[in-house]
Amino acid sequence: MNVKEESSKGLNKKYSVTIAAADFAAAVDKKLENVAKTVKMPGFRAGKAPKAMIAQRYRPSVLGEVLDNMITEATNKVIADNKLRPALTPDIKIEKFEDGKDIEFTVDMDVLPEIKVGDFTGISLNKYTAKVPAEEVEKAIKYMSNSRRDSAKVEEDRATKNGDIAVIDFVGSIDGVEFEGGKGTAYPLELGSNSFIPGYEEQLVGHKAGETVEVKATFPENYHAKDLAGKEALFVTTIKEIREFKPVEVNDEFAKTMGAESLADLKSKIEARISEDYNSTAKIKLKRDLLDALDKEYNFEVPQKLVDAEFEAIEKQYKEAKEHNHLDESEKNRDEKDVLAEYKEIAFRRVKLGLLLSEIGTSAKLSLTADDINKAIMNEAKKYPGQEKVVFDYYVKNKEAVEALRAPAFEEKIVDYVLSKAKLTDTEVSVEELYDFSEKGKKSA
Repeated sequence: MNVKEESSKGLNKKYSVTIAAADFAAAVDKKLENVAKTVKMPGFRAGKAPKAMIAQRYRPSVLGEVLDNMITEATNKVIADNKLRPALTPDIKIEKFEDGKDIEFTVDMDVLPEIKVGDFTGISLNKYTAKVPAEEVEKAIKYMSNSRRDSAKVEEDRATKNGDIAVIDFVGSIDGVEFEGGKGTAYPLELGSNSFIPGYEEQLVGHKAGETVEVKATFPENYHAKDLAGKEALFVTTIKEIREFKPVEVNDEFAKTMGAESLADLKSKIEARISEDYNSTAKIKLKRDLLDALDKEYNFEVPQKLVDAEFEAIEKQYKEAKEHNHLDESEKNRDEKDVLAEYKEIAFRRVKLGLLLSEIGTSAKLSLTADDINKAIMNEAKKYPGQEKVVFDYYVKNKEAVEALRAPAFEEKIVDYVLSKAKLTDTEVSVEELYDFSEKGKKSA
């Protein structure tokens, strides 16, 4: 085998490789000999067929298999001999392959950069904290009590008002044609809940039971059903009954129905849950600030093919979201070229930081443990209050789901390692500041 370096531009390496015709022929003959030992041909016992017959019948298929094996072995040798670390599977291009002649092919690859991991003690960051306002606890209790409310029919002869439940029959149409999903019977609609399309509920306020109201409302431009998005519809709506909620008394007995020992205990549990949410948000913000700091501190070349692959994935998500009217508000009114240009920068940053974190993990000899995986599963379970056991059981029974957690769990371990070396300053902020992820939301450490 003869190897020649054709070009070396930054992280891109290209080699031309020649496999001698004699070496290839010898490998083909050896493969045919192995085939001849087991194959059965009419009129001959296994392993006794003439070599010429074996070659005539099996040589075409053997050629491809041997070629693949020899190119793979040669490519691996190029990588090993030159101490390369490919960023992606090398691109192989066969330049010459003729029977009886030398085989020529090229190996083109982007390699991983050499990254020198430094000392993290010079990184200074704010570790944000926020106290749980009493009104947030009260708001949560109100939500919980509302979820337990019962309702009663309004017996007095009065019109509907916000907060009432209007039990309605309705039929929706566009240009006189009924559309799928636009009909309902005895539907309990809480007026003022904004659960129907904009403009619908307001037009039912001020009407009595038994009245039929012609409601005109326009579907939002980003409505999930594309055939309805942005169109005005007519809903012929009959108010069959008016109901009103009966208030729930919030006391120790109510708290017990929510799994607490008393109302004070319930408030304490709610405060702890909200505080945990604040801590999670603070950790996300701390991680973002850390990645910003690492991005500024480290400069190295990034494999372009990795960036291209990351950008293609982001671009695909963007175009699918655009097709289904699921774009973020910030993207809807922007030129697509500008949005994609920004995504190219994001792709570069993601790849750069991914390579850096991987190198940090290797340098610090970090590895995932069973405890790390269990912690990741429990963190996922916490996202579904009241269904923790269901989520945990899902991961216990689904190995693929567990494998999907490994990469983000390892990244978190690396981030925690770096944070353990950095200088963190406890900084109390308001809840609004905690959830402000704009540049204004940053405080100098």
